[in-house]
Amino acid sequence: MASSRALHDPHAPVTNLVLLRLLVSARLRSQLAYRGSFLSDVAGQVLLGLTEFVELYAIVHNVSSFGGMTFAQTLLVFGLASVAFALGDLLLGETDAMSETIRSGKLEVLLVRPLPVLLQLATSDFQLRRVGRLIFALAALAAALLFADITWDPGKVLLALITPLAGAAIFCALFLGAGAMQFWILDGRQFANAFTYGGRYVASMPGAALFFPIQIFFTFVIPATLVAYAPSLVILGLNGPAGIPAWTGWLGLPAAVVLSGLMLLLWRAAIKKYTGAGG
Repeated sequence: MASSRALHDPHAPVTNLVLLRLLVSARLRSQLAYRGSFLSDVAGQVLLGLTEFVELYAIVHNVSSFGGMTFAQTLLVFGLASVAFALGDLLLGETDAMSETIRSGKLEVLLVRPLPVLLQLATSDFQLRRVGRLIFALAALAAALLFADITWDPGKVLLALITPLAGAAIFCALFLGAGAMQFWILDGRQFANAFTYGGRYVASMPGAALFFPIQIFFTFVIPATLVAYAPSLVILGLNGPAGIPAWTGWLGLPAAVVLSGLMLLLWRAAIKKYTGAGG
C-alpha cells in the first residue's frame, strides 16, 4: 500500500524498501525486454551448474563413498550449498567487483545519492539470469532429498528449511566482506575470491574429505562447512569428523547472524575510510 501511494502521490514519503522495489523492477523489465538473450543467459547459468555437478560426479562415481558419504548424500551437500550460493550471488554478488567500482569512480556517484551504497550496489546490476543457477541448484537439492533415504522428524524438517536461508546469509556476508577488503587491497579481488568462491567449493563437498586444520578453519573461521555439510550430517543422521562434529549442524543460523554483523561493521568502516578515487 505504501509503495502504491509513493508511486502516485509525489508528496508521499519514499522508503528504501519502495526504492528497492522500483530499482529492481526497472532492471527486470529491461532484461526481460529481450527474451531471446535472457533465455540464453539463463540456459548458460543452468549449464554452469550442470558443469559443477559433472565435476562432483566425476569425483564420486568411481568410489563407494566420498568423505564417508554415498553419492546421494554428497548430492544433498552439493544441493544445499548450491542453493545458498545462488541466493547469495543473486543478492550481493555485485560487491565482489568493488575494486572496479572504486577505480572507475562509480563509487563517488553512489555516495552522493540519497540512498545506502549497499542498496545501490545490490540493484545496480541485478542479473535475473542468475536465477538459472538457482533453478539447477533447486533441482539438484530436490533429487538429493528424494534419493538420500532420510528419516524425517520435525527437527530435521525445520533444519532443512532454515539451512538454505542461513547459508545464503553466510555467502552474502562473505561477498560483503570481500567487497570491503577491496577498499584496502585495491587489486585484491582474487584474494577476496578465495573466501567467496573458495568457500563455495568447500561448502559443496563433504567436510570429512578435508585435512583437519582446513576443517577447523572452514568451520569456525570461515563457516563454509556450516552452509551445507554440517546440517547434512544432522539431516542424514551421520556422525561428523573430529573437526566438524554433528552438533555443528545447528550452528548455521547463529554463524550467519554473527558473520553478517561483523561484515557489516567492516563494510561501514571501509565506506567511512574511503576518501575518493583521485580522479
